[in-house]
Amino acid sequence: MLLVADSGSSKADWILTLSDTETIPFRTSGINPFFLSEKDIIKIFQNTPEIQPYTDQVREIYFFGAGCSSPDRREHISNALSKIFKNAFISVDIDIVASIYATSGNSKGICCIIGTGSNITYFDGTKIHHSKHGLGYILGDEGSGTWLGKQLITSFLYGTMPRKLSDEFYLKYKIDKESIIKHVYQQPSPNFYLASFAPFLSEHINSPFVIHILKKGFGEFIEINIKSYPDYKDQECHFVGSIAYHFSDILKELCTANNIKVGKILKHPIEELSRFILNNGI
Repeated sequence: MLLVADSGSSKADWILTLSDTETIPFRTSGINPFFLSEKDIIKIFQNTPEIQPYTDQVREIYFFGAGCSSPDRREHISNALSKIFKNAFISVDIDIVASIYATSGNSKGICCIIGTGSNITYFDGTKIHHSKHGLGYILGDEGSGTWLGKQLITSFLYGTMPRKLSDEFYLKYKIDKESIIKHVYQQPSPNFYLASFAPFLSEHINSPFVIHILKKGFGEFIEINIKSYPDYKDQECHFVGSIAYHFSDILKELCTANNIKVGKILKHPIEELSRFILNNGI
């Protein structure tokens, strides 16, 4: 049995392949080694009934996740999984690699993640060229749900959000400066908290203020990330993630204005990823 996972910071998508014709898709909370201990990871599977009957039968696991960029972080995930799936070969890699397999496949191209966080890399058809980006929600994550949520919160607190929009924002979330500061500076996973405000943008997508924030975020992502590749105009550029997917019209508009050729835009790459691994191996 083959188990494939694509994990962001907030959620993880899985596909368990039982046979050529039978698969079991399921979802867990995100598994990021920066935020979860081995015990936390094990507990997630103990509370996931879909996988319980098959833990001893799984022979291969390919896990791709946010925060898995260094050997020690990958080992952290591998150690936890090995305690659950005792008979499986386990491979752990960073989430951007999964996005490349799901979008570019065996063809060259630029692949971007714009979800809770953001990242980018280039695949030349043979080798993945990791970038200097992906600095996380404090130093980077341009255009991501975390970045967008921060813009909403700061504009709300500074009083620069239009009054009608500000009133609706307060009615929806019932927050004030004290509660925001507590969540951001004193409680765990502030990136999830910030990103949780992103749905407000979808609900008010016709607001000029919202459109401005989205264009600013995607514009920064393009300038800082995509344009860091000298030949970006010659490459097909793919996008993966909920933010890229839900606001694809604005994203494509900005890409067109910057002579960027848009390829696939996937909300969840897990099906394409699992299919690629089954057909090609890695």
